[in-house]
Amino acid sequence: MIDRVTEALWRAYVENRTVYVFGNGGSAALASHCACDLGKGTVVNGNRRFRVLALTDNVPLMTAWANDASYEDVFAEQLASLVDKDDIALAISGSGNSPNVLKALQVAREAGAFTIGLTGFQGGRMKALCDLCVIVPSDSMQVIEDLHVCVNHAIFSTLRTKICNLGLERLPSQQT
Repeated sequence: MIDRVTEALWRAYVENRTVYVFGNGGSAALASHCACDLGKGTVVNGNRRFRVLALTDNVPLMTAWANDASYEDVFAEQLASLVDKDDIALAISGSGNSPNVLKALQVAREAGAFTIGLTGFQGGRMKALCDLCVIVPSDSMQVIEDLHVCVNHAIFSTLRTKICNLGLERLPSQQT
């Protein structure tokens, strides 16, 4: 499944699609970490940059939506303004049942985005909303979160290698 997620993210890079990453608590920290890895760590050989945004990083916007609407809307409302067909919504939830993550996945699906989940336990309600879902089969949130970091780094390392292997060549969409 990790290979399939990596391939979906590679396809998003090749097609210049945007990846939106989000989650709560430790998963929010990993969403920021993932966006940093993809957004900065893949800048090599003069190739086009990865289009990635962690929806967890705009604290004023998140708190405005939480205060004026509800906490369940903090990611969905951001996505509603940004997501396009064939973009990727990458949701991270240890339980797979976080209402704000589920609502954002629904918004992404309605927009025609490709949905990817990273979760634990048995996947929760999130797995039904994801085109691809990596499930860490553990009942320990700490083990789930640790392995989510490992999955993130495995995906990032593979994508960085693929981008490095492009050398100074350009993707078809970069040629003038």
